[in-house]
Amino acid sequence: MSCLLKKNKNYWFVFLFHLILLFRFSFFTHAILDPIDFLALQSIRKSLDDLPGSNYFASWDFTSEPCSFAGVYCDGDKVVALNLGDSRAGSPGITGRIDPAIGKLSGLAELTIVPGRVNGSLPRTLFQLKNLRFLAISRNMISGEIPATLVQLPRLQTLDLCFNQITGSIPSSIGTLPTLSNVILSHNRLSGSVPPFVSHSLTRLDLKNNNLSGLLSPISLPPSLQYLSLSSNRLAGPVDRLLSRLNRLNFLDLSVNQFSGFIPGNIFTFPITSLQLQRNQFSGPVQPLDEVTITSVDLSFNRLFGQISPRLSTVQNLYLNNNRFTGLVPSNFVERLLAGSIQTLYLQHNFLTGIEINPTVEIPLSSSLCLQYNCMVPPVDTPCPVNAGTQKTRPTTQCIGWEG
Repeated sequence: MSCLLKKNKNYWFVFLFHLILLFRFSFFTHAILDPIDFLALQSIRKSLDDLPGSNYFASWDFTSEPCSFAGVYCDGDKVVALNLGDSRAGSPGITGRIDPAIGKLSGLAELTIVPGRVNGSLPRTLFQLKNLRFLAISRNMISGEIPATLVQLPRLQTLDLCFNQITGSIPSSIGTLPTLSNVILSHNRLSGSVPPFVSHSLTRLDLKNNNLSGLLSPISLPPSLQYLSLSSNRLAGPVDRLLSRLNRLNFLDLSVNQFSGFIPGNIFTFPITSLQLQRNQFSGPVQPLDEVTITSVDLSFNRLFGQISPRLSTVQNLYLNNNRFTGLVPSNFVERLLAGSIQTLYLQHNFLTGIEINPTVEIPLSSSLCLQYNCMVPPVDTPCPVNAGTQKTRPTTQCIGWEG
């Protein structure tokens, strides 16, 4: 009997020992959420709700562990990522406002809100998120101004606020953040000038479709940029010195502005796949340094003049219409057009005097050529875009003595 009792005592001792170890392991691997983070999540939840058809907040039951909520990611007892809303395609998103309590999530490194109807201004408390690296609240109804206090986020790498209703200017302090790599503020109502960006980590800058104005300094953007879109603003002045420095660009869109001056020849040697400079006030000849390997080049609706460079004949989609180009169209354009290598060649509304092409030749169905309204009778009848008009040739009075 005594041996049996002794055996039972050893058993319970071993059992309790393992239970204590298990408790300690569970405590350190599944730590209870910091009370400050817990209360902050409660405030955030109260200020937001699902749009009809969304069920994102169904898991936000505060009688359970918040680190198991949809879109909440923890490290230890701190929230480190908050992805608000159902990111699946077709989800209607969420609505409401961002509660200032979000600034209490001191460990937060990532904050995203899926497209929806979140409105109001960005909380001024965002500057408290010293670990924040990724801030993306696009395609909502955010209004007000970008807080200048975002400069107090030393680790911020991505700032994406596109497709909102944000007004005011871009705070100049934003451009001084040392680790910025992506700035996407397109499709808002921003005004004022483009501030200098000094981060040599910056690879993407997208400010299109705003109301920005003013000049760009030759040193206002870093050479690390790979994607630059400033289209559909009111920016002006020369950019040749600035562009010459940005030799890592693979996408450039400056269209629909008031930029002027020369287009630097070395820009055509950059690893760009799409070059969009249309609807500006660029002037002078276009002189690429070598054969152009860019797939699409749009220089239409400018004030460019001189003869068309044969080095542009290697472009698949080339828009030179509505400029002041003169002389003959180089023969290598015709050769590549008939071979189907050129898909689009728009030369209408210039002062060109000829093109050596057989009037009976059949242009490939995959290729488009427009020669309307030049100082010649088009030798071939080809369909042109509607905005080219119906006149085939310029009046003689416009062509005599015109030197471009």
